[in-house]
Amino acid sequence: MSLLCGLPLLECVYCLACTRWVWKRCLYTAGHDSENWGVATAEEFEPVPRLCRYILAVYEDDLRHPVWEPPSGYGIDPDWLLIRRDYGDTLGHAPPYILYLDHNHADIVLAIRGLNLGKESDYAVLLDNRLGKRKFDGGYVHNGLLKAAVWVLEKECDALRELVERHPNYSLTFTGHSLGSGVAALLTIVAVQNHDRLGNIDRRRIRCYAFAPARCMSLNLAVRYADVINSIVLQDDFLPRTATPLEDIFKSVFCLPCLLCLRCMRDTFIPEGKLLKDPRRLYAPGRLYHIVERKLCRCGRFPPVVKTAVPVDGRFEHVVLSCNATSDHAIIWIEREAQRALEIMLEKDEVTEIPAKQKMERQGSLVRDHSQEYKAALQRAVTLSVPHAYSPSEYGTFSVNEDESEHSDDGSSRERPSASSKGNRTKESWDELVKRLLDKNDSGE
Repeated sequence: MSLLCGLPLLECVYCLACTRWVWKRCLYTAGHDSENWGVATAEEFEPVPRLCRYILAVYEDDLRHPVWEPPSGYGIDPDWLLIRRDYGDTLGHAPPYILYLDHNHADIVLAIRGLNLGKESDYAVLLDNRLGKRKFDGGYVHNGLLKAAVWVLEKECDALRELVERHPNYSLTFTGHSLGSGVAALLTIVAVQNHDRLGNIDRRRIRCYAFAPARCMSLNLAVRYADVINSIVLQDDFLPRTATPLEDIFKSVFCLPCLLCLRCMRDTFIPEGKLLKDPRRLYAPGRLYHIVERKLCRCGRFPPVVKTAVPVDGRFEHVVLSCNATSDHAIIWIEREAQRALEIMLEKDEVTEIPAKQKMERQGSLVRDHSQEYKAALQRAVTLSVPHAYSPSEYGTFSVNEDESEHSDDGSSRERPSASSKGNRTKESWDELVKRLLDKNDSGE
């Protein structure tokens, strides 16, 4: 009898808990993710809309006669387009990409397009993974995306090395959207690890811009490479927020809202500290730039604001229940809002009329601030007991002395301390990596 009397009370508690959860999730907006982050400057954000247009150019069959050109154009000189690979060239190993020599900005750009919903080969890259399948550089990465990255570098290594040596003052930029963002991010790590194959290029000349990034690497790698990898997220974009494996997302593409809602409920009741200690859990890579343009309980789009940080905890851990969760993933919307955000930044700089000397000082200060923020993130990862995380003293990347100490007098590279090098293990050579990742795939075993 007493048990039956307690059932209504349990029902009330359950209903109140569900109501509380729905209330919290409905009021949770994308702005909460980056509310404590710093505001990005025009100097650091300048490449973003330009690289968006380069990615859009990959979709064109003929850049001399473009069909899908945005209002501002692609900003590409067809004579500087060195390599163009379509699906017939990549044979399903990687998405299509271009190699562009940008003389105007002293940049060597390899831009990779996003997922093509009509291509089985793109799905094959996404589905080639399972939780904890591929360990790399002391962490975990998405197996299919790593294979694609290794294939691209193996294919274009000679061309990239020739360009790097011919233009010693140019930076080397890898960029991509969605599926291509994961390939670009892992391609950056592979290039840093095997810089000797690219003419011993300095780490500070390599950079990556990942748009609407896929979760492709474990947290220790995401933080460790934040000095070279930058991820750009537009407002409510679902892909950087859901830890659901990519293969599960695209297997469930026709009931994606249901999947996201279920994942949202599951993650709500799991302590974040427990999630941080899972070494196989994948995250969006590098430094994060969050473009915020909508506000709670307000209609329409507001002038976009760009926030940036190298977070460790609170790294886009909650899916936003929003009707824009999928539209904010589109590269065309990212390009438009990034361009608007950059124009607003430049207008503010013009109003304040900053002298050239102060601009140079601000750029130097920006580099120092990013360096300090990056080292603080590395230290925080150690403090939070993130698996395989290393403190700045053990893994420094901004110190000139540390960068120079990596190279011996004969120009050979020395191994940095990392989880993969701990103990008696030696760094895997490029040929060993290619054989391990690609040969079995090519032979069909």
